[in-house]
Amino acid sequence: MEAETSSLELKPPPSPDAYLPKPGFPILSTTLIGLDVLLLIMVVMKWRKSAGKPSPVKLRRLAYESAVRALNQAQANSGREAATVSSLVLRRYLATVSGDPALFETHEEFISRHDALTSLPEAARHAAVAGFDRLASLKYAKEPGLEDAAPVIESSRSLLETLNRSFA
Repeated sequence: MEAETSSLELKPPPSPDAYLPKPGFPILSTTLIGLDVLLLIMVVMKWRKSAGKPSPVKLRRLAYESAVRALNQAQANSGREAATVSSLVLRRYLATVSGDPALFETHEEFISRHDALTSLPEAARHAAVAGFDRLASLKYAKEPGLEDAAPVIESSRSLLETLNRSFA
């Protein structure tokens, strides 16, 4: 029996011509396939973007539930701390629901802006201005005051209810 020996001779790789398009392959077909793929990608991206966005009603409900939860969990030792927490909760609610930049403005900027909360009825707008005035007077008072935290949070909860009914 004769032993087989392997040859160490290198063989050339197969020709890549079999994988290339034939010279007669129309460029128009390639372009159309590319455009179809691009269109499909754009449709999928738009669908994903619109599917992730909650409806305004759902957004309002989620913002309200988050604000109620934050006010229920608020722990403050004084009226000043309660006013600070309440103001932040209410401003975050307004910024989310109305798209108003109230969260990022000082009290003076918010009050002096004439187009603030124009989507609200007049009574709700006045309640918001009065509520934020009260919170600002507690937050920025020279003396910390002896105001209890519970009434401040309760009045903020009442203002939240008023605002939420007005947006509905």
